[in-house]
Amino acid sequence: MTVIETITVPRHLRGYPGVAFGGCIAGVLAGRLAAKTVRVDFRRPTPVDVPVGLTDTADGGAVLTGADGVLAVATPDELALEVPDPPSRDEASAAAEAYRAAPPERAADCFGCGLDRTPDTGLRQHCAAVPGRDLVATALTAGPALADTEGKLRAELVWGALDCPGNAAGRLREGAAGGGSDGLTHGTAAPAGAGLLTAGVICLGPLGERAEAPGGVALATAGGDLGAIASALWVDPR
Repeated sequence: MTVIETITVPRHLRGYPGVAFGGCIAGVLAGRLAAKTVRVDFRRPTPVDVPVGLTDTADGGAVLTGADGVLAVATPDELALEVPDPPSRDEASAAAEAYRAAPPERAADCFGCGLDRTPDTGLRQHCAAVPGRDLVATALTAGPALADTEGKLRAELVWGALDCPGNAAGRLREGAAGGGSDGLTHGTAAPAGAGLLTAGVICLGPLGERAEAPGGVALATAGGDLGAIASALWVDPR
């Protein structure tokens, strides 16, 4: 017998009005799998404040379903990325401040990159280009409200921290191609969505450490220790 668990994504975990933040959805699904690296394919937006079904599959995956059908699917996967040297703490902090000084117009109240979020109500992934390097960066210091019982950033939120920077890398990197990448508008009134997100979580640092999310995408501690990597395909609706 297939057992369907019912979950409800609270409103504060939104990416756009009424739509759940994709990174957190991916993290919830990935948490059901035994695999260290997981691929999550998004089929439809997941609503907030609405019960949806979460089911484990016979092949070791998980499926999220709503009233209109499948919302997202998680499956075991593999991931190989060349990770650049992380930016320094000062570079990452300067990039975040540069974004806040000149944010995009009509920015959404996104759990990942919303400007009005506090360290306890959002991840504040405010990404900007690092001068002289072909990458973007931001600095993350999460608040206690986002912690697990060990005082670390909750696993599903680590996936969230790998979400918005991937979009920023496509939009802001010096060598980014035109069309699909440059056209992405995550964080603005015209939403773009991640078609899939694949990540491998290596380690989770304590909340007191700052973390950088360079390029497309790696999460590192302030000391440069690699915590997680991800690859994402972003879809620009036309």
